[in-house]
Amino acid sequence: EIILMFYGWYVVGACCFIMMYSSGAISLGFTAIFEPLVDEFGWSHTQISLAASLRGLERGLLAPFAAILSDRWGPSRVVFGGLILCSLGIILLSTVTSLTMFFTSFILIGIGVSATATPLLMVLVLSWFPKKGGLAMGIAASGVALGGLLVPLITFFIDTFGWRQAVFIIGMGVLVIPLPLSFLLRKRTEKFRYPHNNKESGLSLDDDDSSIPEKSEVVNIETKEALNDRVFWIIAVAFFFQVFALSGVVTHIMPYLSSIGLDRENSSFIAGALPLATIIGRIGFGWMMDRVDKRGLAVLSFALNSLGVFILAFITPGQTLLIVVFIIIYGVGWGGSVVLLAGLLNSYFGLKRLGTIIGFAGLITMIAFVTGAPLAGWIFDQWGYYQPAWFVLAGIVGIATFLFFGLRSPSHLIAKSA
Repeated sequence: EIILMFYGWYVVGACCFIMMYSSGAISLGFTAIFEPLVDEFGWSHTQISLAASLRGLERGLLAPFAAILSDRWGPSRVVFGGLILCSLGIILLSTVTSLTMFFTSFILIGIGVSATATPLLMVLVLSWFPKKGGLAMGIAASGVALGGLLVPLITFFIDTFGWRQAVFIIGMGVLVIPLPLSFLLRKRTEKFRYPHNNKESGLSLDDDDSSIPEKSEVVNIETKEALNDRVFWIIAVAFFFQVFALSGVVTHIMPYLSSIGLDRENSSFIAGALPLATIIGRIGFGWMMDRVDKRGLAVLSFALNSLGVFILAFITPGQTLLIVVFIIIYGVGWGGSVVLLAGLLNSYFGLKRLGTIIGFAGLITMIAFVTGAPLAGWIFDQWGYYQPAWFVLAGIVGIATFLFFGLRSPSHLIAKSA
């Protein structure tokens, strides 16, 4: 059987574009409507941050269930249903008149987004590229970064048509752009063979399964065993702190830049450029994951995350060079952490129960959204500026960096899982 391209690359492309729209419209783009909400309703930064963070909490609470449903029903159905709920939640957001409705819309969005969470889609990608999946994950995860291109566009729509009409358009767009792509998401079956080792581009099919690791080299740990292993908790706690800081930066980047004197247009371009810079980290760290020890890469990624947040506290209008340095350092570190979560857990626990294991890790890390962004908002409400929040968040990620030194080699798990 011959097709134009190894089907795994179609899955990578579909995941990339689904995550692009999801991140741009729901996660990264939210910072653009932060100030219009404050102006219209007079809500505090803490209240708005807490409501927005619910999308992270719902993703965390439902991630294990989404993984189980994906294993049972297939990823296409789960992602399709999740996108429908996302669309309904965003459209409801465009009609809110009270804080209760605002919270309700984000709960609905969070439930839907749980079915399109990046780690879960990374598991699907890894199933097609079990031996050299780092680069494929990096390309797919770049969709989240490309969502940054939508931030200036969303800001333009909000400033031109008003935030309600702009949000309604975004909600309808879910049905037009990512929803049809969900039909391309399918599991690897025996019908679809892996590309031969010498044909890593995957431009054709090959019946030779030599690219599949020998049984003795495969790590396949059951979920219960993984949850009882200290390695799982080291990784999960470290990423909890990283997401804690990330939620504060992503949610408050435009309000922060406005508070120090930058206009909305320039703020939106910086907010959009930041996730674009993560493409370097996503693809670069993904490529390196196939070649070097992932533990060292995790230390490097988290160190860059911490340094980037620290630099953010010293940005002032006119410091173009410092802004560029912040975007590159934090962006590369952030991008690397995206692919490293799935890569690390796959190294230690294998593909057999990876979706469920990542779901439980997501349950832990996404709770950080409930505390990270509201903490930054609370600090601003108390002191009137964001700098103390950036110092706190930079320190937290810095501490998390050292947790990776406690990870032992995954080689001892091979015999355990045989």
